[in-house]
Amino acid sequence: MPHAPLKRSRDRVIAGVCGGIAAWFGWKPDRVRIAYVIASILSAAFPGIIVYLLLWLVMPDADEA
Repeated sequence: MPHAPLKRSRDRVIAGVCGGIAAWFGWKPDRVRIAYVIASILSAAFPGIIVYLLLWLVMPDADEA
């Protein structure tokens, strides 16, 4: 488990949520984004959008942390 705090990434497509998760785990951001889109589509998209918006609000920005 990583020891750095979870924060949104500066490498952003929308809000930096997937990039922040990828950086926290040490994964490639593009793969996390693709996995998130696929998971959202398989869950009828609506829950994935809500989770993304909640993470956007809860995760601190890379500049703030």
